[in-house]
Amino acid sequence: MPVDLPDLKSDTTVDTEKMWQVVLLDDDDHTYDYVIEMLMAIFGHSMDLAYRMACEVDTRKRVIVDVDEKKLAKAKCKRILTFGPDARMERSRGSMSAVIEPVD
Repeated sequence: MPVDLPDLKSDTTVDTEKMWQVVLLDDDDHTYDYVIEMLMAIFGHSMDLAYRMACEVDTRKRVIVDVDEKKLAKAKCKRILTFGPDARMERSRGSMSAVIEPVD
């Protein structure tokens, strides 16, 4: 007697419509050290990856720092927005800016 097996393709395919990217936005009120420390603390990125992301946000004015489900992406974005000012810069008054966007 034949056995009906589940459609493995639909069970194992990631639905990118449900994925959101956390995008860090550039500003002139935070140092590279701040960005690196923040990315390591919030996302657990290695120092090398965090440095490369700091370079990218500085040159391209934005960098994708994480991709996750919407609820988690929102929570991680909020952690960026509440990380606080950069103590290394007197003019730094608050956290960096970030947004979440759906993955294309």
